[in-house]
Formats: sequence, structure tokens, C-alpha cells
Amino acid sequence: MPELPARPDLGHLKKQAKELLRGYHDGDPAAAARFRATLPHATGPHTTAPRLRDAQSCVAREYGFASWAALRRHVEEVRGVTAEHWLRLVYAGDTIGGTHAARPVEAARLLRAVREGAGTAAAAGGIATATGDIAAVEAAIAADPGWVHRSGGTLRLPPLLAVAHSSLVRLPEFAGGLRACSRALLAAGADPNQAVVPAGGQHPVTALYGAAGVTHDHELTTLLLDAGADPDDGESLYHSLGDRECARLLLAAGATVTGTNAMYAAADHDDAGVLRLLLEHGGDADEPSPSWGTPLLFALRRRCSTHYVRLLLDAGADPRAVTPDGVGAHRLALRFGLTEAAALLPADDADGTPLDDLITACASGDGAAARNLLAAHPGLVDTLDDGRRRLLPDLAGEGAADAVRLLVEAGWPIDHPGGDWNATALNHAVFRGDAALARFLLEHGADPAVVHGFGDTVVGTLAWASRNNEEPGIAGDWAGCAQALLDHGVELPELS
Repeated sequence: MPELPARPDLGHLKKQAKELLRGYHDGDPAAAARFRATLPHATGPHTTAPRLRDAQSCVAREYGFASWAALRRHVEEVRGVTAEHWLRLVYAGDTIGGTHAARPVEAARLLRAVREGAGTAAAAGGIATATGDIAAVEAAIAADPGWVHRSGGTLRLPPLLAVAHSSLVRLPEFAGGLRACSRALLAAGADPNQAVVPAGGQHPVTALYGAAGVTHDHELTTLLLDAGADPDDGESLYHSLGDRECARLLLAAGATVTGTNAMYAAADHDDAGVLRLLLEHGGDADEPSPSWGTPLLFALRRRCSTHYVRLLLDAGADPRAVTPDGVGAHRLALRFGLTEAAALLPADDADGTPLDDLITACASGDGAAARNLLAAHPGLVDTLDDGRRRLLPDLAGEGAADAVRLLVEAGWPIDHPGGDWNATALNHAVFRGDAALARFLLEHGADPAVVHGFGDTVVGTLAWASRNNEEPGIAGDWAGCAQALLDHGVELPELS
């Protein structure tokens, strides 16, 4: 397969396609062979002679692209890439400000182009620390030992922090170099607690936060802790919980659990192993929260497993805990379809109203029971309060698609906001990439123009989620969500 230059020229590629087509029409066997290899359908015995668009497709496929349009987009992208744009692919918004996720695979694909276009020493330095260019880093240390202490590069990051936060460590071809750079920087005197406040942020993020909480790299985490990095930096433990080993390393180094919100963040991952680690290192099963009440209540809200709930109860969580708006643990479990967990909890005195029974039926996916209750109690949904109305978006945000469908069919207000970011069920479905649920909600009257808590509509939700949502367990069918919206008359910008 031929290789494109780092900064290809579309005009030159068009010329290649024209020359290929001319060669075919002139009887050049090499040109015919190229068509047969890439576009056999265009040169068969019952087809017309190839046209220019066929030659362009042939050239694109020879360079490894599915179509001429895909090749053209690539050319436009690499010719327009700047060092700052490229670094924003390497570093997540947590590090440099913003809400975007890092895109290391894309950054690696564009590396040749950005290196060729890096016109300043700052740009070249930023690329070197982001990629783990050990030769460049060692040369910079030798030329200026004080460099290890200063912010620099296009994004003004201190060198050790830039290395520790680079998402390219997730790719094997960069991991060794980034770890070697960390060792070299620490040996040259870089502060293992090197930190920076991201643009628009309020709290500093440390090098350790990058290793343990952003990239989840065990070796870098160990290296920084051994060098004296403080595990109580206010961010690392909370963000490490998606990787049990990183959490274990921080806790073994003395990270404090209480007051970091870790007991609540653990429920986002529904990982009983992480919860057990936190409890073993001083976590309080009843640590209070003004927003969520207790870790048990939040675990029910997140629809955690029965095993997770039982572990909290065994650690002393209050089974009669009540949410800030007055819902008991047993009733909350039923509202989120957790009938097994509810059986572990004492029933509330107010349990058993027809409306609560309807919610339980819907949340647990029992359509027959829900329909029977609606038939026996006409107008039941007319008595919903705000907390019960919010169950529709709350359940959509947790991926409980069957429960959402039953609630909608029961008459729940379809555009009521809720969930973590005060958005409609439609927004939550699209955020998770659940095209089938998005289409169902649209077919039942969901309004795509409703603005959510971040000040945008479902169009913005799709644009952000399709590029950044990496949550485990999501459907991720962005094309299907886009098609559902288009089919219901929503105008969409071109999504890259």
C-alpha cells in the first residue's frame, strides 16, 4: 500500500486519478490491474468503462481509505492541523480546560503532519513531552536544567505534568517513551507534585492525577508515588476508581477516602471490588451528602448490583436512610427497579400506594401489572409530584430503556427534565447512543428543541456524545440516533 505524505495535496491526488483513468483508456495493463484490485465491480465484463469518480475511488482505496470523500476529509484535516489542535486531541479537558475527551488514536494518526507543521520551539517542545520523545526531553534537560520546573509548550504545561497526562500512554508505541521521560524528569529534579490549574478551572490538577485518574497507567502511578507524589491531592483517588489497580496503589500510599466523594463515585462504576477497597481503607458506609443522602441511597439511584448494595449494608450502612427529598431506601430501590435490593431493606410505612405500585411495575419491566393498575385506577398519573416525574429522565440516564418505555406508555410527561444534568429522557437516550429508545421517544412526542441543563438541545447532545462519550455500557449508536432525529425533521450539522 502506498503511503501518503505527511501533508498531502488534494490537487496532486486528483492528478493521480486522472492519470490512472487516462492509462486505463490507453490500454495500460498496470492501470487495468489497479482497477481490478480495488474496484472489480467497475471493470467487469458487463460494466461501462470506469469514469473519473471510479479512478478517484481507486486512488483512495490504494491509500487505505474507504472512499474519495474520506480521503478528501483526511487531506483537509491534516493540512489544517496545528500544534494546539493536535494537543487538544492528546489531552482531555480535565487537564487543559473544557469537557472534551482525549482522542489518542486520532492524535497518533496526525502526528507526522503536526511534526512537519510545528514551526516554533514551543510547539516542538509540547509535541515532545506529549509523545514521550526521550531524546528531545533529555536534550532539553541538558541544555537548561531549570526547564523541568517551568510551564511551557503551546499549552503552557509543566513537563512532568504534560508527560503524565498524555493519553498517548494508552498506545503501546508511546507508553515506553512516556514512562522513560517521567523517570528522566524526576531524576533531573522535577517536583512529583507538579500541578497546574486548567483554563476555566478552580482547582489544580497534579501529575499523579494524570497517571492515576486520567490515563490509569499503573507504572506511571507507581513511579510518581515512589518519588513522593501526594496521594491526597483532592482529585486522584476520585478519578482513579474506574481502574481498581490505580485505586489500590493510591490507597496503599495513604490516600484519604472520607471527604473526597470517593464513596459516591464508586457507585458510578458499580464495582464491588473498588467499594471493598474503600471500606477497607476507612471509607464510611454512611458518609453524608447534601445532594444524595448516603452512599447506599446513591448506589440505589445508580442501579448498582445487589452484591454492591449488600456490601454497603454489611459495612453498616443505615437501611432506613432517607433521601433529601424524603424517599426511603426501600422505596427508592423499587423506583429504580431493584426488587432484589429492596428485599434487603425494611419497607417504609408509606409503601404500597397504587401510584408507587405502578412505578415499581414500570421500573421492573412488568408491563402487564402496570396496565392492570392503570385500568383499576384511572387518572393515577395525574397525581405525580416533581420527584416522580423526574423518574422518566432519571431512568433514561441509567439506561433502563424498558422502564422508560413503560413509563411513557403509562402517561409520564415525556419532556420533564431530570438526571444528572437536568435533561429530558430524549437527551439521555441520545447521550448514551440508544437509537431505538431515542426513536421511541420521538414517536411518542418528545420535543427535540427542549434545552437541557448545559444550555443546548439534543442536537448539541449528539454532537458532544458522538465524539466524547466513552462511558462503559453505552450503546454508542450515534448514526442511528442521528437518523432518528433526521426522520423527525431535526436539522443536524455535519458531524465529524
